[in-house]
Amino acid sequence: MKPARGTLFVYHDARALAAAAAKFMCDCAQAKPGTFVLSLSGGSTPKLTYETLGVEPLVARFPWARTHFVFGDERFVPPDSKESNARMVEEAMLSVAPVPLDHVHRVPTTGIDPEGAAAAYERELKELYGAPELKADKRLLDLLLLGLGDDGHIASLIPGEPVLQERKRWVAIVGHGRPEVRVTLTFPALESSATTVFLVQGEGKRAILDRVLSGDDSVPAGMLRSQGDVFWLVDAAAAGKWRDSGAPA
Repeated sequence: MKPARGTLFVYHDARALAAAAAKFMCDCAQAKPGTFVLSLSGGSTPKLTYETLGVEPLVARFPWARTHFVFGDERFVPPDSKESNARMVEEAMLSVAPVPLDHVHRVPTTGIDPEGAAAAYERELKELYGAPELKADKRLLDLLLLGLGDDGHIASLIPGEPVLQERKRWVAIVGHGRPEVRVTLTFPALESSATTVFLVQGEGKRAILDRVLSGDDSVPAGMLRSQGDVFWLVDAAAAGKWRDSGAPA
């Protein structure tokens, strides 16, 4: 079976998935000359991937000095909160890898309100991109990592929220649907990626993964129309009846 969009790879367990995902990230970054912009995801599955990328043998191969790290979304919490995606990534990878400090672009969450944080982050992304508007022939992101929520959400694009209709702003707030306010990249920003990789793990994701791979576009993950290549890296528990189409080189 082939997914409605993209290419599917299935791995035995979470550790094998993380190892493959980390190598995939490294290969993508090595293949692209010059600045490489990587959008990071929160969650337990990406965390294991980041930990794998931050140690040998991959840590020595990854081009940290020319990579810029941005975040697909962030909870509007203090930077030291256990709920912070930036804190998780820092502890899992960035604190142990040779990353230039000014190459990590975090969503500001102190001394500012959520709307101000979204506007500030959008300005920072536009500066990194080098233009005030997204262009068809230039991607904002070189590699976008996404998880898949039980309800089909990606980043903090939550089903039923107005942010799903946003087509002008690159960054917006999500004030409902979760315990805390979120700041998230919108569809236009997420879709402006050369490569998009979904990381999906666990039997609890099997039902929603099946829906999205089958072409259900009623949930945010199914609504995404990436301008680049899409890959699904999933473990066997999440894959269920789906089988992969080979292993990435």
